[in-house]
Amino acid sequence: MFKLSEIKELIKLLDQTSSVHELEIESEGMKLAIRKPDRSEAAEAHVVPAAPYPYQFTSAPQPPVPQQIIGQAAPAQAAPVQATPQQETPAAPAEGNLHKIVSPMVGTFYTSASPDSPPFVSAGDRVTEKTTVCIIEAMKLMNELEAEVRGEIVSVLAEDGQLVEYGQPLFLVKPES
Repeated sequence: MFKLSEIKELIKLLDQTSSVHELEIESEGMKLAIRKPDRSEAAEAHVVPAAPYPYQFTSAPQPPVPQQIIGQAAPAQAAPVQATPQQETPAAPAEGNLHKIVSPMVGTFYTSASPDSPPFVSAGDRVTEKTTVCIIEAMKLMNELEAEVRGEIVSVLAEDGQLVEYGQPLFLVKPES
């Protein structure tokens, strides 16, 4: 298995050399290909199975923003609510003062250390910069994610066991002043 720190180091070494433009490594059934970008294209780093893999991965849908964050009351009738630009504009000021804890990698989001354990945090919990808020599993490695900010968890935006993308918001935190 390739560790994220090893991949970063390989990218850094490839970037520092002018004679090598492409690197491919196979290990334990996984293949890592890193190519130096042309001036017009972005850097590529792919980890793919060396043999055909029987599963297909798709990106997870973004969770909806809860109504209390948008600043609107939930509709009393059962009719479906259609999003219009007028309904979405209040979200910017309400979220402007909230800190987003985002996923640092692609992986599976877990709210607790094991299925029998209580979640690390829930909406309404107070956190510090070092509070573990979740685990992201990537390539069989469990990566604990810390809050990075002192405050109160306003909302948990991902579901336990959900596949999350790099940069996807996972929590909204109201920072302490």
